[in-house]
Amino acid sequence: MYKIGEVAKLTGLSVKTIRYYHDIGLVEALKGDNGYRYYQPVQLGHLQFLGNCRELGFSLPQSKQLLSLYGDQQRHAAEVKTIAMQHLKEVEQRIQQLQQLRSSLTAMVDCCHGGERPECPILEGLAGASRLQYLAMP
Repeated sequence: MYKIGEVAKLTGLSVKTIRYYHDIGLVEALKGDNGYRYYQPVQLGHLQFLGNCRELGFSLPQSKQLLSLYGDQQRHAAEVKTIAMQHLKEVEQRIQQLQQLRSSLTAMVDCCHGGERPECPILEGLAGASRLQYLAMP
């Protein structure tokens, strides 16, 4: 049995995150008479699993669903793949948005001469004055 501090060190999760997962019923600890939470090796494994899910960017509901499937020996791999494919699609959409953001920000930075003058295309772009101009730039 492990105390929450030990679990945090072993899993790389914060004590606050572990408590939260307990509070929402994802991974429940045994509570001792002294009020301490104690985790068994299987719960430690579940916390590590959740940490890995979150590190890969799966949402909490997706992580919960994957954990449920992980513990279900009657699961169908197709269900797991569907969740992973949906997440991959979301990641690809975010990458595309970030690339557009990078392009817009690069254009604004490149248009700004810096220096002592008060004119600043970055501020104008943030104010929306020239937003379409920056978005259209290659």
